[in-house]
Amino acid sequence: MNLNSGIFYEFIPVTEYFSQQPTRISLSEVELGVNYALILNTNAGLWGYNLGDTIKFVSKDPYKIVVTGRIKHYISAFGEHVISEEVEKALMKAAQEQRVEVVEFTVAPQVTPTEGGLPFHEWFIEFAAPPADPEKFRMAVDKNLQEQNIYYRDLIQGHILQPLKIQRLPKDSFISYMRSIGKLGGQNKVPHLSNDRKIAEELTKFMVNRHSI
Repeated sequence: MNLNSGIFYEFIPVTEYFSQQPTRISLSEVELGVNYALILNTNAGLWGYNLGDTIKFVSKDPYKIVVTGRIKHYISAFGEHVISEEVEKALMKAAQEQRVEVVEFTVAPQVTPTEGGLPFHEWFIEFAAPPADPEKFRMAVDKNLQEQNIYYRDLIQGHILQPLKIQRLPKDSFISYMRSIGKLGGQNKVPHLSNDRKIAEELTKFMVNRHSI
């Protein structure tokens, strides 16, 4: 990080970002491995700019960060504060262990399931090589996400949420979706997380069937 050019850095823990009075800490107070929203200020303190990225410190001597996602891409319909880095790690770990290839995916909350029962996170995944055992894969992803996010784990164990469900999408579903909204091209990416069901409802139009795994 460039610390000697008149820029004052502040950091908001991601778990507090959407609260009414989030904590804003200075560089001296940061902790390794914690996700923060990054705020840039002038050295006069006349303005503050939310960069929009979530970052995590990997070193404090010198200060080094990695970008872990976008603050607007999250799920917290139930207070779980799930971010992109967590869902990506949860999915990729299960995929590597079970030799599954993922083309693209996105996740949205299902607050009021039509079939009744507890709400859940609904994953829409296009596979290049699908799982040999879909149920085993589904539960592995859910277990990995619980390990990544303690708030999600508490909601599962407290029977507020049921384990995630996966909707398997046919080939080129995400290409078709991006084309339908006029954003097909390498400069545009599908958000991996949404706190609403706008993308999810559009993707259901490209599904061959409505059976989840």
